[in-house]
Amino acid sequence: MNQFEYIRATEQAAAVKALVKDANTQFIAGGTNLIDLMKMGVAKPDKLVDITRLPLKDIKKTPTGIHIGALALNSQVAENSLILQHHPVLALALNSGATQQLRNMATVGGNMLQRTRCGYFFDVNMPCNKREPGSGCGAIGGINRMHAIFGASESCIAVHPSDMCVALAALDATVTVLGPKGERRMPFADFHRLPGDHPEHDNTLQKGELILGVDIPDARQTKNVAYLKVRDRTSYAFALVSVAAVLNIEGGIIKNAKLAMGGVAHKPWRLHAAEASLIGKQATIDNFKQAAQIAMQGAKTYKYNEFKVKLGHNTIVQALKTAASVA
Repeated sequence: MNQFEYIRATEQAAAVKALVKDANTQFIAGGTNLIDLMKMGVAKPDKLVDITRLPLKDIKKTPTGIHIGALALNSQVAENSLILQHHPVLALALNSGATQQLRNMATVGGNMLQRTRCGYFFDVNMPCNKREPGSGCGAIGGINRMHAIFGASESCIAVHPSDMCVALAALDATVTVLGPKGERRMPFADFHRLPGDHPEHDNTLQKGELILGVDIPDARQTKNVAYLKVRDRTSYAFALVSVAAVLNIEGGIIKNAKLAMGGVAHKPWRLHAAEASLIGKQATIDNFKQAAQIAMQGAKTYKYNEFKVKLGHNTIVQALKTAASVA
């Protein structure tokens, strides 16, 4: 680990100013991802700005939904009565990630900013355009079992590791950030980006911006939800494929559907076409299978991850069955 300077911010504006002032500076809160990257030599900040004293830990009801501060702990969000009542799919997703100890340290903002777990990214002796732009992508011709089948590029086929972010994508959340030019808001779907020619950029944050929190709009229905995560072991493992499903069912008819996948792209992958195919139809297995088939169209596989197409299809069907309580 390289030597670094540590400072503690007590005001939001001061935290932003510190990040703008020094080029190789990073925020730190729970540190559950950043410290690992520093130990492995992947991240080498000259300065860390501790933001844990900032007043960004609230979880509260608003006139239009629920606000979650960027420094709210993952465990606090998962156990919060407002979340359990209004957006249980988020609690399901959070509880499927990492371990209880890590969830007690990890923050919502940090979860959003966590970096890929691609082995080539973590190994500083291997080529990785995300870690070292222009060095190549070792995963494309290497061991790519865990890698993307949607939205990848010739520069990078890594996947985003978060469970929480898959649920927030399905819930149409909004992100608020603070930067040198003031506050701005963006749809959660626009926060993370696909790799394109610049996989070193995981998100659309501008220089010096600090995540303040996320807002989730009110849901018309909270009963028919599911988060299904398929992984190599039952705990402390990242998703091969995951699905967040939120359905509004009235009289057996699907009035609205929201679906997102994890483990398949560089960002949480929203399934808009599959959602549209379900609206106005009965909650039946045949209709779920049709939606899953639509969702998996356009998938591009590599040598070791062809199984993800069938696995993705089956996971979507099972998540929809669970959400709709269909046997």
